[in-house]
Amino acid sequence: MKRKLEAATVGPFSAAIISDGICYLSAQGGLDPTTGDVVPGGIRAETRQAMENIAAILASGGMTLADVLTVTCYLTDIADWPAMNKEYASHFGAGQILPARTAVSVAALPMNLHIEITATARAPR
Repeated sequence: MKRKLEAATVGPFSAAIISDGICYLSAQGGLDPTTGDVVPGGIRAETRQAMENIAAILASGGMTLADVLTVTCYLTDIADWPAMNKEYASHFGAGQILPARTAVSVAALPMNLHIEITATARAPR
């Protein structure tokens, strides 16, 4: 049995699906959830917003960032990796076991985003 978590999306897909105790999140970018616009400020601001969007979707299903198991970051400029890393790390508690993560460079992302982040998390039973 699977369950959909509700959140605004910019296309024909679910923000997240929970199945067999795992939450699969669609990629989140630096989009302001109230306006749908890309947040200004570059990679740090977009990473912050993407992480806040992920946290909000997880919260709607009774989870937190501490439940995240894996993350994939898609960057349009791999030179943004250090700045993205700094912002990304600030969203996890000190001493917390961090999720497994992959970062890849891509040619382009929808809506001229600089980053999209997807994740899987342990869902409450």
